[in-house]
Amino acid sequence: MDHLPSILDLLDLEHIEQNLYRCCAVSSDAAYRLYGGQVAAQALLAAGRTVPDGRPPHSLHGYFLRQGSPVRPTVFQVDRDRDGQSFSARRVVAIQDGQVIFNMSASFAEPRPGADQDADGAPRIPSPAALPGYTHPRLASLEFRTPDAGQRMPGRFWVRCTDPLPDDPLLHAAVLAYTSDISTGLIPLEGEGFQAGPSLDHAVWFHRPARMDGWTWQELVPHTVSGGRGWYTGAIYTSDGSRIASLAQEALFRVRQPS
Repeated sequence: MDHLPSILDLLDLEHIEQNLYRCCAVSSDAAYRLYGGQVAAQALLAAGRTVPDGRPPHSLHGYFLRQGSPVRPTVFQVDRDRDGQSFSARRVVAIQDGQVIFNMSASFAEPRPGADQDADGAPRIPSPAALPGYTHPRLASLEFRTPDAGQRMPGRFWVRCTDPLPDDPLLHAAVLAYTSDISTGLIPLEGEGFQAGPSLDHAVWFHRPARMDGWTWQELVPHTVSGGRGWYTGAIYTSDGSRIASLAQEALFRVRQPS
């Protein structure tokens, strides 16, 4: 059986020196590309390790530039753009074999009291206990339930981390980023020989804190495909219907390749 590092292994970054981190947890199987959510989560964690205490992430914007390898370590270089009175801005590049495979801008903010409401309201969410489970063959430490079991990739699903997670808001935000790239909202637009492909760019906005070792619900909505690309948005909720994050992603949408 191939070795699959746990989420905690993947997020246990080595601090090489100031602003420089490395992930040494690797897979033993080179048949698959490096999972995009993994490198985004690690980049967010590296950036967050450089900001003042009490400033969780509120947004990330990343671009997938080259195909990464899961069997090689990844180095993360952080630029400290600004530390203001309540906001911190960071830029991160992820490097393998001397080449940048991913870059990201992230912003962190000290929470302030104020209004707490959602104009959309919570969707009608089925109980995870009533849905069939499924596993992802290349990802460890996660459990899934979905009402869209017949789809190639579900657009609605429950997910939770099966490893106990420490009480670290930054780590939970990184796990959320890890799960935010697992599926795609473009499946309903597939047809006539075209299908969704790898992620191109990805954005997540963190609205409220959440524990990722509890169930969270993702609901992805397709919007448009054109020029070989497709774009969709999504929302992530806790089991009580509170929106904890929103996401947007553009991915390749091209001629279906033979299996």
